[in-house]
Amino acid sequence: MSTWQGKSRGGVLGYKAFVLMLNTFGLRFSYFVLRFVSLYFVFAAPDAARYSYRYFRYRLGFSRFKSAIGVYRNYYSFAQVLCDKIALLSGKGNMYTFNFDGKHHLQKMVAEGKGGILISAHMGNWEIASQLLSGLGVKVNVVMMDVEYDQIKNYVSSVTGQRQYNIIPLKQDMSHIFGISNALINKEFICIHGDRFVEEAKVMGIEFLGGQAYFPTGPFAISKRLKVPATYVYAMKESDTHYHFFATEPFTFEHSLREFITSYANELEKKVHQYPYQWFNYYDFWQQDWPKLNIDKDSR
Repeated sequence: MSTWQGKSRGGVLGYKAFVLMLNTFGLRFSYFVLRFVSLYFVFAAPDAARYSYRYFRYRLGFSRFKSAIGVYRNYYSFAQVLCDKIALLSGKGNMYTFNFDGKHHLQKMVAEGKGGILISAHMGNWEIASQLLSGLGVKVNVVMMDVEYDQIKNYVSSVTGQRQYNIIPLKQDMSHIFGISNALINKEFICIHGDRFVEEAKVMGIEFLGGQAYFPTGPFAISKRLKVPATYVYAMKESDTHYHFFATEPFTFEHSLREFITSYANELEKKVHQYPYQWFNYYDFWQQDWPKLNIDKDSR
């Protein structure tokens, strides 16, 4: 069985070559090279490619040929996003332009002083979204997996500089819940993905793209329990150097937890149809027979 591990592929040498290429030859040449790198990974990561193909073929209804091309396009989009991430954090943000739909919603959340949860997905470029949030005048905390090798993280930090947000590592012992709760008590922003979970986390089966998929209940349960506003946010790549940021109107969800997660799944489904090649999911999202699946049947 193949499940998501939250790990990046490649080693320090690969990162060094990538940064050197970007700094020496620029963004567009780097994109050109990544066309071939992406093709390599289609064959080097067969399990991920197979799950990606199933997503295009059976969830989006693409033809066999379009699904096969879709796998490559998805890999190439992911490579571009990683390139953009390093370029932005290296101080080359002036190469990019942005649309910011819904910024007033986030400014309203800041003005109300209640903090909030910004729920996204593994779509588009979350690193760029997080950087944009840094100008709102509120402390931003990003919940993410912390499983990369230390030497890779140290090297990337040395060339990209200090992030403008705090990281709360996502842990299997669920200790990250305390960090999230403390940040919300302090009226800060929490940025978290709602489309993946760590082992032992509570999940709920929700209809998504024509089948039942499992979503983590944690981000939604915390927002509901602490009565802090939530919004769905995405930063989608629309050209080589242009991104479109979306933020929905914030809300405090008063209905059942199942209805809350369903509303997120419905919003994510819209974005997937709008940007089908920018959902970076490389495991069997609809798998039914996961061992030790901690299914939350409480819909309150």
